[in-house]
Formats: sequence, structure tokens, C-alpha cells
Amino acid sequence: MAILGCHMSISGGFFEAVNRAAEAGCDCVQVFTLAPRIWPKPAMKPVSQDDSVRFRDALDEQGIQAPLVHASYLINLASPDDVLWNKSIDALETELRRADALSIPYVVFHPGSYTKSDPESGLRRVAEALDEIHSRTESISSSCLLETTAGQGTNLGFEFEQLAEILSQVTTSDRLGICFDTCHVFAAGYPLVEQQEYQDTMQQFDHTIGIDRLRAFHLNDSQHPLGSKRDRHEHIGEGCLGLEPFRHLLNDSRFEQVPMYLETPKGDEAGRSWDEINLETLRRLIES
Repeated sequence: MAILGCHMSISGGFFEAVNRAAEAGCDCVQVFTLAPRIWPKPAMKPVSQDDSVRFRDALDEQGIQAPLVHASYLINLASPDDVLWNKSIDALETELRRADALSIPYVVFHPGSYTKSDPESGLRRVAEALDEIHSRTESISSSCLLETTAGQGTNLGFEFEQLAEILSQVTTSDRLGICFDTCHVFAAGYPLVEQQEYQDTMQQFDHTIGIDRLRAFHLNDSQHPLGSKRDRHEHIGEGCLGLEPFRHLLNDSRFEQVPMYLETPKGDEAGRSWDEINLETLRRLIES
């Protein structure tokens, strides 16, 4: 059976994200541990022992599994600017340490944008940054997941070959995995709608990167069509992907134990949260 969940706010405490996930009917949960559009500051409040205990207790009590951290959107390990690059390294190290304090195994992040350089240089910068981060965090258990991206502007990670190149250049690549975002992959130009298209895309991923690298999925429909290079999430079945890609994915036995997290728009419809509605839509697609 698929492991399905949502991204939840930590307002009120990390444990409250777990309670919100349970209320929505989640099996798993994704969180930010920091404000996603503000750089970490030296004076910021650390993850306390009490934070960690209450979070883990809530997971146990609510039956929520596979917590995942999404890193700050500001992190750009591909940047040619040394100040931003080093700031990004420090920020991702901080994200890993906070995840580890909460006993969360993975931190997912976007590879970054090469801006004024070129793709090859950007990929090399990402790999060098990850090697530096790994050298600083040898003693912790949490590790990073590279997220597939939509390909906007100079963003890297929208081609499977780019992710494979990062993995090949990182010395300690055994500490890395992949998070597959359905909206991003579709927007990047990989078809998923027809059964054969889905199979071909997954075969290409397996050949280029390896299915065994997949640690998480982000389940999002897309507001824009195939190959648009635009990252705009939509409710499940309400966008250009429709229901079929999710049906294929949810009934693919290879991914029964890979957690899948919604990042669809928040809000309510007819007195029910969209998280509940989207989860219900997904579960109806699972064949017994």
C-alpha cells in the first residue's frame, strides 16, 4: 500500500505538524524546520531536546511515518558567486543538523541555478558543495535528496542526466538520494500520462540514475503542459497531468515503500481541506 502524506506547517511546534498530518489522514509528513525564504542566523533558536522528544512522541502516537525536511528555497549550491555558494553550504549543513536533531533521515533540496556561468560549471559547484557538506557532517545520520526540477531559467536538475552527473562527481554519493516531483518532471518534458509514456520515463530514470536512488516522491499535478518548464503545482486531477500518471505511480509495486508527499495548494473546499480531498483522490486510484 502506498505511503501518502502532505507538507505541513510547524506553527506551534514541530509536533503540531504531525498532528495536522494525522488530522488530514496522512501516513507521512514533510516539514520546513526553518522559514524557507529567510537565511538561517547564528542567533536562531536551535532544535531542543524537548522539540525532538515531542516530535518523535507525536509520530508514534499518531502513527505517522517517514518524516521529511524540505530545505530553504534560497540555497543555491550551483552559484558561481562565492559568497552565495558558501552561504548555501552553511545553510544546507544547518538543515541537515536540524533534521538529525529531530531524527529525520532526509533533507530534500533543489540543486540550484548556474546564473551567469554554464551548466557544466554549475553541476561541478553542486558536487563540490556536497562533498564539503558531507565532510562537515560525517557524524550525523541525516542525508540529502536532490529534487528533480522543472527547468525554469538556469535551474539545474530538470534533466535526469544532470542529476546523474552530480552523483558521479560527488565523492560520497552513497549519502545522496533523489526526490521525484511529478509536476517538475512533467514540466521538464518527460511524459507520464499514458501507461507506455510512464514506463518509458521510469525506464529512462532507471537507466540514467537508478530506481534504487529514489527515496521520496512529491505528488503534484501541473498547471502548465508537458515541457512548459514552469513550476506551478495544481490539485491532483485538476491540472495538465490529470489522474492517470498518479494511477500508474500508485500501482507500481516498486514504490510501495517509497513515501509520497503532496505539495498541492492549501485551502478548503465545501468544508474540507484540500489535503484531505487530494489524499482521498489518490487513494481511490489504488487498485486492490
